[in-house]
Amino acid sequence: MTATHCPYCALQCATTLHPVARPGAVEVRPRDFPTNRGGLCRKGWTAPEVLTVPDRLTMPLVRNAAGELVETSWDSALDFVADRIKALQAAHGRDSIAVFGGGGLTNEKAYALGKFARVALKTANVDYNGRFCMSSAAAATNRAFGIDRGLPFPLADLGAAGAVLLVGSNIAETMPPAVAHLQSARDSGGLLVVDPRRSATAGLTEENAGVHLQATPGTDLALVLSLTHVVLQEGLADTAYLQERTDDPDALVRTTASWWPERAERVTGVPAATIRRAARVLAAAAPVHGGAGAFVLTGRGAEQHSKGTDTVTACINLALALGLPGRLGSGYGCITGQGNGQGGREHGQKADQLPGYRSIEDPAARSYVAQVWGVDPDELPRSGKSAVELIDSLGTADGPKAMFVHGSNLLVSAPNLASVRDRLAALDLLVVADVVPSETALLADVVFPVTQWAEEDGTMTSLEGRVLRRRAAVAAPGEVRSDLAVFAGIAERLGVEGFSTDPAAVFEELRRASAGGRADYSGITWERLDADEALFWPVPHEGHPGTPRLFADGFPTADGRAHVVPVDHRPVADDLSTDAPLYLVTGRLLQHYQSGAQTRRVPELAEAEPEVYAEIHPRVAAQLGIGDGRPLRLRTARGSMVLPARVTADVRPDTVFVPFHFGGAEAVNELTNDVLDPVSRMPEFKACAVEVTAAALPATGVPA
Repeated sequence: MTATHCPYCALQCATTLHPVARPGAVEVRPRDFPTNRGGLCRKGWTAPEVLTVPDRLTMPLVRNAAGELVETSWDSALDFVADRIKALQAAHGRDSIAVFGGGGLTNEKAYALGKFARVALKTANVDYNGRFCMSSAAAATNRAFGIDRGLPFPLADLGAAGAVLLVGSNIAETMPPAVAHLQSARDSGGLLVVDPRRSATAGLTEENAGVHLQATPGTDLALVLSLTHVVLQEGLADTAYLQERTDDPDALVRTTASWWPERAERVTGVPAATIRRAARVLAAAAPVHGGAGAFVLTGRGAEQHSKGTDTVTACINLALALGLPGRLGSGYGCITGQGNGQGGREHGQKADQLPGYRSIEDPAARSYVAQVWGVDPDELPRSGKSAVELIDSLGTADGPKAMFVHGSNLLVSAPNLASVRDRLAALDLLVVADVVPSETALLADVVFPVTQWAEEDGTMTSLEGRVLRRRAAVAAPGEVRSDLAVFAGIAERLGVEGFSTDPAAVFEELRRASAGGRADYSGITWERLDADEALFWPVPHEGHPGTPRLFADGFPTADGRAHVVPVDHRPVADDLSTDAPLYLVTGRLLQHYQSGAQTRRVPELAEAEPEVYAEIHPRVAAQLGIGDGRPLRLRTARGSMVLPARVTADVRPDTVFVPFHFGGAEAVNELTNDVLDPVSRMPEFKACAVEVTAAALPATGVPA
């Protein structure tokens, strides 16, 4: 029996793995743990299936002269890649090589990836798919609180709350075991859900358990400004907290004064009476009014917009108005999505970051990390391009000519896929490390087969900032090796030392590199994790107990106060027109995860949701003459696709919903907008104008 954690979302449910008769296979059982309380979702129960899928990558692959991917040895593949890097950098400079990481990599692999880019390749061009997930929340919390930890409190703190406001999160499908922590809020009638769909989470508000605020896509910012307006104008704010713990309480009044509920109703579609009711429910639960506790939580539905940072900022400002951050049993938090979405953004795979969540532009940080790495700080690159900007530059005259991709499936998960496909095809060299032949791996020149969750040791960091031990339970098949072996093998061939393939040794180096940073892991050891199971960062020395809750004594800003940042609503970048009169929104399904590369290979999950679809309202379906299950065509400024309709009143009449877990002709990101948030550089996945028409049924049916 091996104690470990689920490979999927950032809830990181605790499990035990038990060997079975088949080679490389295990059986999973849930463990009691504060986040999942002995529960698992359908994905977690079936996670072992991915270990033994028929098309598991087990040998390195290199594309031959005929254009086919053929098996080769590790030495041959590594030699080939290193030789191409040397030639490309000799011809085009260091930045001709790019590296793209992922929020599912262990802390050790994420740390090593950032070091590999900057020390072995000496390139500034490194970013990761967390730019598509967490960047808006990270930018907002950093500028308001001086630190970014998704939940600055244990998830279990929600369990006693009188009210929880969820803005753009469908946790009933994305992390079902977490729903148990909402029961107290539901019992109090205090579950408040902002979503343009009647999602599974929005459905939890029924029977007087709360309020569903079914806002027009792209208007969450206006809605939250109006909620704050009600709190301030009705005398519900914690004025003493605002004066003592924030830098500019008057800015809250100035920036929300014009957002009275009747105005917000015209913008958001949420009735003014519902806005007032929700604000009063949230305020009644706040400590200043003797309530049981209140939380404001955001998810990707609020964040994946060209104004995502400002929307999260408005949510933080609402929480500050009620005096929630830093109060026991209350607060603001961001619900991290990817398995290591928290740890993955802390230790150096972001374009502007060094380990410990340090800025790469900070001279002191550069000097300290360079000393740990044994290099001259002047040799470290400066900030590079963010994910979409990096992808857009691939294969251009001044852009990278080669790219490494680790833990990401760009040909499903990035926006405006036609452009992404063109840019990847323009590369001289694409190297992909993956577990299965994902859509991106199938386009690569070299594919490295790498270990997955039950085959490797390491650490992960949950949505709470709790550092966890991942433990190997089975041997990897064939010639599979860790991503660490790719970094070490290439670095060695480039004449660069200091890259270990031992995750324990890499973690020890990570500890040193993070010391003194905002995300300080220096007091965390594998021995402590093995004894205690988990520690909340920061842990600045080995005798430190960890920090489950932040902000009790102040905020890590220059003045110790939370910063009120004025924001205002603006429309989505690709707004409605006569040619495209509906909003397209995308989201997740219970049965699938991220790009679907894993879950679409699990028979039970694939059979439950085998193909993409579009949810449309019955009124729209009737107007277009589209019946349930019949094909429709979606067209945006970036592309079009044909898919079956699901006619349901759960979606607003002005909204079409499509899940994003499918590839090829079923990839909805062919349609999504790659316009960026000016602060976080997050693309606007969540809302764009779309034309919907009836489509002819293809001769072979809608492609699966």
